[in-house]
Amino acid sequence: MKSILFTLFILLNFAAFSQKSIYNPSEDAKKSLDSCLSIAKKENKHVMIQIGGNWCKWCIEFHRFANADKKIDSVLKSDFVYYLLNYSKENKNADLLSTLDFPQRFGFPVFVVLDGKGKRLHTQNSAYLEDGDKSYDAKKVLEFLEHWNIKAVNPENYQ
Repeated sequence: MKSILFTLFILLNFAAFSQKSIYNPSEDAKKSLDSCLSIAKKENKHVMIQIGGNWCKWCIEFHRFANADKKIDSVLKSDFVYYLLNYSKENKNADLLSTLDFPQRFGFPVFVVLDGKGKRLHTQNSAYLEDGDKSYDAKKVLEFLEHWNIKAVNPENYQ
């Protein structure tokens, strides 16, 4: 019986750990972001950067939430190049975050929207997108995404 419980414990911990590994601390973030910018420019999209780490339950929750909600997932895929930028004790990506005007000051996750040329358009404190103390509010998240997509910031739409 003890070996069955131990095996179950190991499997549950492995499943929990594997679900939480969405950020890559060893990634060359500058190179990855440059690639995202290239894709965004080519596809006429903005880049949505989610900054956080595998240690952050709210970071993991936003990623799960955004993928589980069909409308949010669709908007992210159609309007943005979505990138997960690591911030952890192993790799804080300090140089890159300094070029984004230190978004970590808002806590984690924090979202930064860039145009296809790399110009920072907006930094979003994720606390304003939460729904209580367990997850995110779909209406608030959709509003945020729709206010910062390429169509929303096009001056021609307001003449």
